[in-house]
Amino acid sequence: QVQLVESGGGLVQAGGSLRLSCAASGRTFSLYGMAWFRQALGKERDLVSGITWSGGLKYYADSVKGRFTISRDNAKNTVYLQMNSLKPEDTAVYYCAASRLPAELGRRQADFGSWGQGTQVTVSS
Repeated sequence: QVQLVESGGGLVQAGGSLRLSCAASGRTFSLYGMAWFRQALGKERDLVSGITWSGGLKYYADSVKGRFTISRDNAKNTVYLQMNSLKPEDTAVYYCAASRLPAELGRRQADFGSWGQGTQVTVSS
């Protein structure tokens, strides 16, 4: 298992930016795909973005393409989510997750075996 701790959430006005960080400890972080999910109040948890173990492949939900950027620093065991041009509909608890298997990167919640506790992002209009 890998332990994940998110940080960087907060309150921001529409059009603003935040950078989320997810620090990992435990198993070899660099071997695993990582992703960010989010869950708005009363809604299901949705995939936001994912990145392969090497950082060579990334994907984004259509709703965040062009505004969010995922990256990772394997030397620091950290994955980031840079969020620009934030909108009120981006308000949610954001979770980072590590793939269940090495060298894998799925898109379903079941593909991820370790989760952080979440960080709240609130975008005011």
